[in-house]
Amino acid sequence: MRKFMNVKFIVLFALTLLAGSAAYGQDNVIDEVVWVVGDEAILKSEVEEARLNALWENRRFDGEPYCMIPEEIAVQKLFLHQAALDSIEVPENEVIQRVDYMTNMYIANIGSREKMEEYFNKTSSQIRETLRENAREGITVQKMQQKLVGDIKVTPAEVRRYFKDLPQDSIPYIPTQVEVQIITQQPKVPLEEIEDVKRRLREYTERVNKGESFTMLARMYSEDKGSAINGGELPRFMGRGELDPAFANVAFNLQSPDKVSKIVESEFGYHIIQLVEKRGDRIKVRHILLKPHIPEAALTAATERLDSIADDIRNNKFSFEEAASLLSHDKDTRNNYGLLPNPNNNTSKFEMQELPPEIAKVVDKMQVGEISEAFTMIPERTGKEECVIVKLKSRTNGHKATVADDYQNLKNIVLEKKRAEVLDKWIREKQKHTYVRINDKWKKDCAFKYPGWIKE
Repeated sequence: MRKFMNVKFIVLFALTLLAGSAAYGQDNVIDEVVWVVGDEAILKSEVEEARLNALWENRRFDGEPYCMIPEEIAVQKLFLHQAALDSIEVPENEVIQRVDYMTNMYIANIGSREKMEEYFNKTSSQIRETLRENAREGITVQKMQQKLVGDIKVTPAEVRRYFKDLPQDSIPYIPTQVEVQIITQQPKVPLEEIEDVKRRLREYTERVNKGESFTMLARMYSEDKGSAINGGELPRFMGRGELDPAFANVAFNLQSPDKVSKIVESEFGYHIIQLVEKRGDRIKVRHILLKPHIPEAALTAATERLDSIADDIRNNKFSFEEAASLLSHDKDTRNNYGLLPNPNNNTSKFEMQELPPEIAKVVDKMQVGEISEAFTMIPERTGKEECVIVKLKSRTNGHKATVADDYQNLKNIVLEKKRAEVLDKWIREKQKHTYVRINDKWKKDCAFKYPGWIKE
């Protein structure tokens, strides 16, 4: 029986981190072009890297991986090509947030930053650089898919008809779902820490003005590890909308590659910027990022404040909802009484695996109505460490779906089905107008999902 899944765009997010892993002996792979899609080559190493990553994630394939994986990469390249034609842009802050989230997830799963570097046989900077491009491509594909299916709607009649026509043994099973409320506190960064960061950036500016290389300083000192390895240079020309607004305002006012910008504060920290080149309304820059250090004392103070708030709630001095509205630093939830929204299904209900890992770990052991002790986490959205307390608002145990109790979930199933049909049709049409060449060894006995790759 098919397990119910919330609506998610299917995106190949092939992390190439394992390319240098001694554990897998990836360095021994002799590279070759196995597919060509349009003017893009798919290499044997790409396929092998994706396969090893799938093993790491315990992913199962319905067919031969050496058939399915290059096909998935080829589909992704179709979306990326269309995104380029449609001028789909990905804001750099979204990329950084995704990279921060993935890096923190790896560290949490493996045990430490040092263990992560040892496991992948790469430095943190190299890992982040690999993640950066994969993140950009993954988000680009998502945005392209969203553009193609964003206007699709589902009526109540369609939902009822879908459920009515389902055989009894095909009725979706709704996994256990929870609703979670949250209150956050951002640790206070001491003024002297901010001043120290600015002092260091002013020092780097003076050194550049005296003839030192901005590129070398970025490699040595920038805390944007993804760009630091490339001398602080962002990976491509970017539009204003792709950058943090404060960063963009300063960067686009730069006129000469010989000058260093004033210090600019963004949501990621403090920067100095140097122009590389302008092309019309797009710009290429390099930067040095420094982040003020959050002292342990500040984290402790924020944690103690949240524990005090939690105690007051438990003693009925005020409600969790009132505290979230008045005291939480989380702008996305405080106007909704701290209730976390699930962007995958447009409700407040989460399956456990959809929650941020730090929250899921705590909520898993809680009873409905219980308030947690304070803990720290790094949200994907901000990439900044914060202190958190959560309340388990509700838990709905797994069950077979009914229209009365699970309308939104069933609506999402129907919506996902309609979106998948549209994307499937688009892929098949795009195939017809795209040059494709597959190495004979890599198409033998392959039952492709989209047979149009092989043109008679």
